[in-house]
Amino acid sequence: MSVPGRPPEIEAAELATAVLAHPGVASLDGGPFGTIASYLVGGRILGVRIGMAGEPVELAVVARLGIPLPRLAEELGAVVRELLGPVAVDVTFCDVVAAPTTGS
Repeated sequence: MSVPGRPPEIEAAELATAVLAHPGVASLDGGPFGTIASYLVGGRILGVRIGMAGEPVELAVVARLGIPLPRLAEELGAVVRELLGPVAVDVTFCDVVAAPTTGS
């Protein structure tokens, strides 16, 4: 799903940045076989796929320990809808890693 008048590569890049800003997300991932990606001229953005109208937006992330995965999926869905409007969102958790430790 693309917002009229906005290039899909800008949407995918903005969405990737917003998802990575969530404290429960360690990184984006391509998902099984690297198929969750937005293909752009000269490259791709792994972990974000904005499909055609009616298709869900797909995210593939590596989560940090500390937030229950169902809650993280809901929060990431809210991030997507904030940028793209009322769309379905599918979240794939590819891995879970320890939260970073804070120095004293």
